[in-house]
Amino acid sequence: MASYPLASLYVGDLHPDVNEAMLYERFSPAGAIVSIRVCRDMMTKRSLGYAYVNFTNHQDAERALDTLNFEPINGHPCRIMWSQRDPGLRKSGFGNIFIKNLDKAIDNKALFDTFSAFGNILSCKVATDETGESRGFGYVHFEKQEDAERSIDKVNGMSLNEKIVFVGTFISKKERQATGQGRIIFNNLYVKNFGSEWTEQQFHELFSQYGEILSIKIMKSENGIGQGFGFCSFTKAESAMDAQEQLHQKHQIPTGEILYVQRAQRRREREGELKRKFEIVKQQKRQETKGVNLFVKNLEDEITDELLRTHFVPYGNITSCKVMRDETGHSKGFGFVCYATPEEATKAVTELNGKIIITKPLYVAIAQRKEERRALLTQQFVNRQMTHISRQNPQHLASGMMPAAATLMPYGPNFSANIPRAYNPALRLPAPGNLRGGTNVAAGVPAGGAYGQSLQQMTGARMGEMRGAVGRGRQTQNQQPRQSPGPRMKYTPNAGAPRPNMHPMSMMLHQQQMMQGPPQQPKDMSTKPINITHLTSADPKQQKQILGETLFPIIYRKYPQQAGKITGMLLELEISELLFLLDSGEQLNAKMEEAYEVLQKHQVNVPGVPQ
Repeated sequence: MASYPLASLYVGDLHPDVNEAMLYERFSPAGAIVSIRVCRDMMTKRSLGYAYVNFTNHQDAERALDTLNFEPINGHPCRIMWSQRDPGLRKSGFGNIFIKNLDKAIDNKALFDTFSAFGNILSCKVATDETGESRGFGYVHFEKQEDAERSIDKVNGMSLNEKIVFVGTFISKKERQATGQGRIIFNNLYVKNFGSEWTEQQFHELFSQYGEILSIKIMKSENGIGQGFGFCSFTKAESAMDAQEQLHQKHQIPTGEILYVQRAQRRREREGELKRKFEIVKQQKRQETKGVNLFVKNLEDEITDELLRTHFVPYGNITSCKVMRDETGHSKGFGFVCYATPEEATKAVTELNGKIIITKPLYVAIAQRKEERRALLTQQFVNRQMTHISRQNPQHLASGMMPAAATLMPYGPNFSANIPRAYNPALRLPAPGNLRGGTNVAAGVPAGGAYGQSLQQMTGARMGEMRGAVGRGRQTQNQQPRQSPGPRMKYTPNAGAPRPNMHPMSMMLHQQQMMQGPPQQPKDMSTKPINITHLTSADPKQQKQILGETLFPIIYRKYPQQAGKITGMLLELEISELLFLLDSGEQLNAKMEEAYEVLQKHQVNVPGVPQ
């Protein structure tokens, strides 16, 4: 007997709802369990349908294997085998056999009972489809190779549930398809074009000339009428390949049809092959129509294919012309015209682009793929942004610096996650790795304390109004600045007070900040232009740090006592909005005043914390 020192069992074919508690309840009567783990998807956390159960000793694991194998758990019969940490035994094919042409009623347990008479079985499985129905073949892995060979000799060609089964040594897919001439080895043939009148006897008489036949199947409809195609499985690959070579597109049956005989393929393999062929044809067609296919839009609803052709035919030989329509047959307002040569297409674009047909001016251009058009539009947008920037701030462009309004990179909705609510450059804390207790520190900026915690209760709805004000400010940038309509943000009283469940480290930092009082004036109060290249290459936390270091000196000059709180409030905005505020002094002053009014309205009377 082989030794299994870890006493670990693999439990497969599990229902998706089975968890560790259910497995413990089922396996614990067999003996003491060390651990149970249901394997799950890393992203969705859904069960992958198998688990590992580790027992204290081998005898308990063997008892569980003998008594619980193929027992239903949550309605699904489980499949238990010894856990093989080394995949070499499974991949080597040692002691592994393949069985096909199985009856649909044969399941894992029936297959195990049939082959267990020949030796100790490590694993046994009948392949099933998505609905759990047998696919007619399976695998049995014996502990010893001689047991596998003896089962092949005894069972191959026998009848199981009135069906002759094939039993042979398991051969991997790569080994089955590899030959010296590069040809694929196969036993199964797909045959079609023989009509609905052909019987399996006629089928057998024709194909038996080329070798011994294992099985024949003609596919029929629900009414029992043949569908004109079927499958033939030979015992030897040479017989199948010989039949294909002699009969494919060469043999004519009495009804007049020419037989189609090819290697039987799985649906996934066939779909992949058809997709590759389609892509090749698509690429060829794309190359043929490159520079000769025109896109025409702004068409009147009454324009048909023939009328569109009459307007374009004077400029060259048209190979195809099509007005695109919806499911109801109404025109979508655009179409395509394909010429024989690029010169003719270019001439048509020159002559017809902007020409009025009926009442609308046509738009005519060389047709582009969606990817090409999207890349072109993106490049045009960037060029317009660069032109706008160079006109407004030529001194920044000359020095290699881009102004803060140049937001050429997209900013996601989560840029403000874990960003400090208040900013105090005078207070530097250790790096996150050196601080325990959950204190939130990003790039030396404290997230707790009297300044940070006082803003943690700020509601998202109020900040949304603040963002809306920024958007409205963009529209009125060149107009006379308006007085802020009033505070639109909420400030929660006593938010700076220590929480009852605050971690001791956070409590200590809170007390230190209260003792330090208001933020000290930075030594360097000069405002430096933002390097956009450095900003875009930084992560979200560093981006907020950079913007905070730029905002704080500006706010400190006007509101030194509330500079940290106001900076934290502004850092709640999106990156693009902050860049816009830095580029527009009027809008930044309006936001500073708005935040100051909110703080004045909701003064917090905390000893040691200046208001």
